[in-house]
Parts: sequence; C-alpha cells; structure tokens
Amino acid sequence: MSDNTPGPRAKREPSRPPTSAGPSSAAPAAQPARPLYVTGLVAALWCVGIGLAVLTTITLIGWIAAPKTALGHGMSGVFRTAVNFWLVSHHAGFSYGHGRVGLLPLGVVVLPGVLLYRGGGWMIRVAGLRRRPRIAVAQVAVAQAAPYAGLAALLALAASSREVRPSAWQALVGCFLVALIAGGLGAARAVVAAQVAAEAKGERVRSGLGALLRLLPERPRSLVIGVAGALGVLLASGAVLVGAALAMNMAGADDLYDMLAPGVVGGVLLLLVELAFLPNAVIWGMAYAVGPGFSVGAGTSVSPTGVFLDIVPAFPPLAALPQPGPAPALSLLALAAPFVAGAVGGVLTIRSLPSPVAEGAPLWGFVTGALTGAVAALLSALSGGPLGGGRMATVGPSAWQVGLLAALEVGISAAIAAWAANWMVLRRPARAAVEKTGRTKKAGKAGRRAGKPKRAVRPKPATVPLSAPVPGDYEPPAKPAPKPPRAPHAPDPLEFEEADPVLAPRRPRGRPDPLPDLAEEKRPDPEPAPARPGDGTIVVEGHLVDDPEPEPEEPRRPVPPPRADPNRTENRGGAIYVLREEPEQDA
Repeated sequence: MSDNTPGPRAKREPSRPPTSAGPSSAAPAAQPARPLYVTGLVAALWCVGIGLAVLTTITLIGWIAAPKTALGHGMSGVFRTAVNFWLVSHHAGFSYGHGRVGLLPLGVVVLPGVLLYRGGGWMIRVAGLRRRPRIAVAQVAVAQAAPYAGLAALLALAASSREVRPSAWQALVGCFLVALIAGGLGAARAVVAAQVAAEAKGERVRSGLGALLRLLPERPRSLVIGVAGALGVLLASGAVLVGAALAMNMAGADDLYDMLAPGVVGGVLLLLVELAFLPNAVIWGMAYAVGPGFSVGAGTSVSPTGVFLDIVPAFPPLAALPQPGPAPALSLLALAAPFVAGAVGGVLTIRSLPSPVAEGAPLWGFVTGALTGAVAALLSALSGGPLGGGRMATVGPSAWQVGLLAALEVGISAAIAAWAANWMVLRRPARAAVEKTGRTKKAGKAGRRAGKPKRAVRPKPATVPLSAPVPGDYEPPAKPAPKPPRAPHAPDPLEFEEADPVLAPRRPRGRPDPLPDLAEEKRPDPEPAPARPGDGTIVVEGHLVDDPEPEPEEPRRPVPPPRADPNRTENRGGAIYVLREEPEQDA
C-alpha cells in the first residue's frame, strides 16, 4: 500500500508530538492545588518581612540622627525597637519601668493593613475558590491571620528585655484581628472584582471598596450603609474641630517646636509621629462633638461643659487644647453633628432597603444609631489608653460614655429621619399614579383635539385704495335694484337725459346768460362722403364745400322748463352726474 492512501496517515496522526498549547492548558487540571494553610503561611511571612524591613529602616535612620541610647544599644537594640514599633502598629501595648503604655498611634495601622489586604487578594486568586465566595473569603482570612498572629507572638517574646516588655497576648490578639479584617477585605475585593469582570464580559471595570457590599445580604447591607454614613459625619466633625483648634493655636505649637529643637532629621521623625497620632486626635474631636469629651490625665476634662486641664506633655499637637475655663463658643456648634449624622444615617438606611417598610422604619433608624454608637465606643477605646503610671494613666475619651450618648443622639434623630424618608418613599407611588393619570387625561384631550379637522383660515382681503371714478369703467347692473317706496310728500323723481360726466363749475351769480347746453350730446363729425360728379359738391383745394343751396335744418326738440334747483347731481355707479335744465328758447 502506498503512502498516499488515507489509512496509514490516519494511524500515524496520534503518534505526533503534542503542541505547546496542549500541555499548558492541561497542566492546571493535572497538578494538585496548593493547600490553603501553606498559601496563608507564605502570605503571612511576606507581610511580616516587608513590614519589619520598612520599620527597621526608619528606626535605623533615627538611631543614627538621635542619641545612640534613645533607640537601643547597638544593632540588637535597634532591631528590638523596630519589632516593638511593628507590634505597636497592630495596637499591641508594652510595659517599661514607669508603667504601661497603651496610648498607641492608630495611623501606623495603615502599613500592616495594606500589606495584609494585598496578601488576602493574592491568596484568593491562587486558591481559586469561586463556588462559594463568602465561605472562601472567610477561609482565606483565617488561613492568613492564624500564622500571622503566631509569628507576632513569637516576635513579642523575642524582643522582650528588662527595659521594654511587649505584651505577648495583646500581640497575639491584635495581630490576629488586624490580619483577619484586612485579609478578609482583600479577598472579598478580589472576588467582587472577578464577578464584575465576568459580568462585564471582558471589559475593564473598576470595583472599589464599595463593591464589597455585594457580598452582604440586603438587610444587613442597608444597616452597614447607614452606619457608614453616620460615622462619616461624626468623624468629619471631629476633623473640622481639630483643624480649627490647630489653626487658632499655631503660636503655641511653634513654641513647643523651639523648646524641643529636634533638628532636621528629628523634625522629620517628629512629623511622622504627629501624623501617626492624627486619627487619635480626630476621634477625640468626635467625642467632644458627641458630648463627653476626653481627658488628658487624671482629674482633667475637655468637653462642651468646660475645660479642666493640668500640666500636659510637651507634644506639639497638644497645643491645640483650649485654655482652662468655659468651652469656646464657636466649638459649641459641633454639638449639632450627632443629630446631622443621625439624619444622614436614617435616610441612607431607608433608601438602601430592598423594600419599603411601614411601621418598622423608625426601628431601623434607631438600630442604625445604636450600631453607630457601638462603633464610636470601639474607636474611643482604641484611641486612648494609659501613658505610663500616675496621673497620665487616664488619657483619651471614655468609651462607654461616648458610645451611650452617640447611640441615643444618633439613634433618635435617625429614627425620625427614617420615618420621614419612609413616608416619602411610600408616597412616591401614589404621587406617580396621580401624575400618570393627569398625563393620560391631557394626552386624551390632545388626541381628541388632534382628530378634529382644523378650520381653514380665510385670508383677509387686502385693502385697495379707491381711485377717482372714470366714466366707462363701471358697467350698469343687469337688473336695477328695486326702488324704495316713495313717501307721499316726496317730489317726483327727475327725468333727465344722459349727460357727460363732467363737473362744470357753477355759474356765477352776476352772469345773465345761461351756461351752454350740457345735456345735448356731442356727436362726432361725420366723415365726408367721397365726391361724386353731378351731386353739387365742390372740391376746393382738398376741402369739401357744401352746395350753396343749404339743406333745411331739423327742428330742435323741446326742452322742459328748468326746475327750481338747476344744479342737481346724482351718483350713478360711482360717477357723479350734474343735471342741468336749460330754459326753452324761441325758434
């Protein structure tokens, strides 16, 4: 059998080497997926390593610029100090010879939070758990948080010394919570981005943090939206208070800078510390707006009811504190912030509900206010804490007081706003139905009007100026109009002959002779007949001369005697005729 036959060729095709596309596409299905706990351990190691590298670099710069004993003795002391800073960034306190430090900057949580957020997104993409996204997000968050918290506890034990002793249990709990929240948000963000990309069919669509709400049920989602709106208003009011206070007390902050004299590098590090404590100051401003205020040491209070202060630490941001005595009148405007926050939260909650409610709207609003108060209490607890022993053991706002007052103020205003917003939502369909009915009636009337034929508008005749009457332009009517009945005392109508329509001037009174006869018609001269021989006509130089024997003249017709008014006129067909009667003349 030759090679040209199709049989051998068909048998040799399976023995061809596979193309490059075949093994690559089948490789993911053949290789087993990496275990989730291994992926979590790798992500936790990367986050811990990058965070420690950044903080160690900053600590080393400060150790070079500052006195050598301030940040540790030797390189081992610098590393311990960097580890303590890393634990502080997870809100894990430490103890030293004069007491315990729990007043920790909340701004440094951003660094580990961003790293853990990216780690959670990477884990969900590697694991590929897409069938049940909510369970997958929870699994990824726990798989990353568990090894991360274990590494943090080991680092806390390794960095402990006689001078500084970090709290191992706070490091374990704080790092686990930070990793759980940040890693879960990162994983949820990756899942939502994949869902949005799948719905967009290849189009590039951005999905921010707000898209994370798609993973929540509808009812809890509305509560989260309302709490976020109310809490945003409260934090904004606190930021405005802090900014206004710093602007009004800038001279005091400059004096503290001059007293500290940090230098160039020290000034940069001091600025970083101030920025790290800025979220704490905003939360303190929120506590002032809610009502309880905050304290800077035992026996002190900064609230709308009054300011009671003692000696405060030499920290430039503390220069924004008001002077002891009555609270500034301008700061009292911030007391309206909780009610505005409640109104915003109640409206957002009702507008984001899947279906309108009737009697339950105020309850949903109050629940929003209660949750807002719980979050405010948590933030107040995180923003404060002890700063050593003795009088500075109490610094920051009272968590339970802020939470209770925020829940009442925001909850009541949110309940009222939710009731009003729900009433508007329920009224909208009825109003829409009324408007639709009105539009339908108007459309019907317009249709009926459109069905009727429009009357043709006749153009008005153009006005033509009248000209002077000319004889011969007007033809007499075919049938004369009937004459009106003559009164018994009216004179007889005049009988007149046709006269030329010429308006002759009136005869002057002193002239004795009458005017020439106008009633007699002017007849055109007859054309002379051609001369015939023998008829008595003589031709003289081209003119016809009558025969010497004159013909007898025709007798004149008698003319009626003149009337009393010889100058009467009559309008016939637009022409004015002057009727004159000549007296009889003797033949």
